[in-house]
Parts: sequence; C-alpha cells; structure tokens
Amino acid sequence: MKKYFSITAIASIILLALLVSCNQGKKANPEVQATEILAPDIVELRADQVKLANIETGAIEMRSLSGNLKVNGSVGVPPQNLATVCMPFGGFVKSTMLMPGNVVTRGQTLAILENQEFVDIQQNYLEAKSKLEFAEAEYLRHTELYKEDVYSQQNLQKVTADYKSLKAQVRALEQKLALIGITPANLHEDDISRSVAVVSPISGFVKSVNINIGKYVAPTDVLFEIVNSDKLYLELILFEKDADKVAAGQRIRFFINNETEQHEAVIYQTGRSVNSDKTYKVYATVTGTCKNLLPGMYVNATIEATANEVTSLPSEAIVSFDDKDYIFLFEKNKEEGGKQFTEYKMVEVHKGVTDGGFTEIRLPEGMDAKTAKVVIKGAYNLLSAKKNAGEMSC
Repeated sequence: MKKYFSITAIASIILLALLVSCNQGKKANPEVQATEILAPDIVELRADQVKLANIETGAIEMRSLSGNLKVNGSVGVPPQNLATVCMPFGGFVKSTMLMPGNVVTRGQTLAILENQEFVDIQQNYLEAKSKLEFAEAEYLRHTELYKEDVYSQQNLQKVTADYKSLKAQVRALEQKLALIGITPANLHEDDISRSVAVVSPISGFVKSVNINIGKYVAPTDVLFEIVNSDKLYLELILFEKDADKVAAGQRIRFFINNETEQHEAVIYQTGRSVNSDKTYKVYATVTGTCKNLLPGMYVNATIEATANEVTSLPSEAIVSFDDKDYIFLFEKNKEEGGKQFTEYKMVEVHKGVTDGGFTEIRLPEGMDAKTAKVVIKGAYNLLSAKKNAGEMSC
C-alpha cells in the first residue's frame, strides 16, 4: 500500500511539473511572436541594453555649415583676349618674322601680304573721290541756280542723284580700305601700294602661325592666333547634385600639373543648364598673377562652399549600410512581460556637407524635423543590433 501511494505521488508531481512547463511555454509564445512581427526597419532593445549601448537622443538642428567641394576643370581665355587673324581679301605672303610663342603688341605688324586687288581698291577709291569732289561742286551750283529759278527741278534731281551715288561709292571704298588696314585719309595718288601689313588686334603671345613666305592665303584662312593670358578664367565641371552648392562670389583654390603653388579664383558665373552627361559648369576669374598658367591647362580645384542654414546632425548620428546612409529615430517605449523595451526606427537620409563635426542631412518627404527624436549617440550600436539580430536585440 505504501509503495502504491509513493508511485502515485511521484506521478502526480511529474504531471504537475509538465503542466507548469506547458503553461510557461504558452505564456512565452506571445513574446516570441511579438519579436517576430517587428517591422524590418525597427530595432528593439531592453532598458538595460539601451543603457549598455550608451544611447542618447536629440533634436535635428538648423546650422550654418560650410564645406569644400573638390572639382576638376581647365583654364580658358575670354573671347576678347583671343584673336584669330585673317585677311579679308586674301593674298600672297611677302614676309613674316613670327614664330609660335613670340610676344606681340597691339598694332604690331605680323606679316606683309600682296594682292592685285589691293591696287584696284586704292585706284577705285581715288577715282571715285575725285569724281565726288566735282559732283559736289555741281550739286551746290545747281542748287543755287534752282533757288533763283534758273535751273529746272528735273536737272537738279539728276545732279543730286549722281552726287549721292558717288558719295555712297566713296564711303564703301573707304570701308574696304579700312578692312585691309589702309587709312583713306592718308591715301594719295603717289601712295598706291600692292602690299599691305597684317597687324595684331591685341597684345599677347602668338599661339599659332599658319603661313610661310610665298603662300597664297584665302579670305577664310587663319594666318595667326594671338592669345592674351593676362585675364584667364577657369571652366570647372560639377555634377548636377552639387549645383546648389555654388554661387557667384565664392572663392576657389586650384593647382596646375603637379605644382605645389596654390592659385586663386573667384566664381563669376554658374551654368544655366545641365549637360546631357548630367554635369554642370561653373566659371571663375583667375585672380593675381600666375606665371606658369596657360590656356588649356588641366586644374584641380577646391570650391569653398558658402555657409547655409541646413538641417544637420552630429556626424556620429549617421551610419552607413549597403552604400546608403541612415539615422535612428525614437519610436516608443513599451512593457512586455514586466520588462521595459524601447523601439527605434531606421530611416534612410542623404548626406550633404560636413563641417565642425556636424553633417547636413536631407530628410525623407513628409518627415517633421521639429518633432523627431534622433539617436545622436550609440547609432552604430543600434546598427550592430540590427545586423546581428540576437546579440543585442531581443
């Protein structure tokens, strides 16, 4: 009888233990299910884990940040400082003494050209000028006679027409003479020449020489290219995402080749359109004297960005994962199974300039920057908990 009682008691104790174990398992299931249905962008930590991760929250701030933008470009010359020299009526090259790289001044003779047409223009001008003098005298005389009713109106009209026609012809020939570099006022019957001088329209250095003695050049042929490097500019190439970071007046520091000497420039104009390759051009005037700087050179430049009021956070509040940038927002506190938990939401942002330990961020559309509580310390610990679910998360 005692043995039977002992066996029954032992069986009852085992059954009770199994029931308690099952009840505990049933109570634990809701917690497991709650963990499993967390959203993919939610990280959950217990109160002790929050303290261990040294997590602190703060607000998104509006700060004046300035950043440096590194870009590439080339040296250019303004149109008014680059001259392409041609001869409107062409001709044969009689002489030239220039080589590429020679320094020239405005008005200096670059070459001498010969052409029969030069002679014809001078001859026609002098003949037309003589006829004009006679026609002008006739016009004045007939005008006086017409006033005295001695001359008919029809005759006066004919004389007037001849006079105006010759006057127009002389003016046209004067312009042709000016095109080939001959001053009409200084041209006389004894000064007719078959050759004219090609002169430099600006001061600078000879970039290219495309002629030689005896060569015939057509009106469309380029004889010389003259460059004045006193006023140079930079043509810098930016990506369209950086277009809003530059403006006229910003300073630029740049280097050429492998030189350590720093040069400076100031932005005077930004592009008004984006190119097909999604690039954006900025133009800057070179300041100071740069003795080794020449048109066409490649430059490495740094644009000193202006300070703007932007939404910003401490740089350590922004974490990177899979080539994207994120911040963590405080979502809510809750209690489960008598324990305190905190949920944090992972939100993708876009970074801007960084200055003084703070970084500009562009928030998702619809997010209220004023009410958001952002994790400003311990963000990397939250990222670890997210990536290694189970080590810090529940």
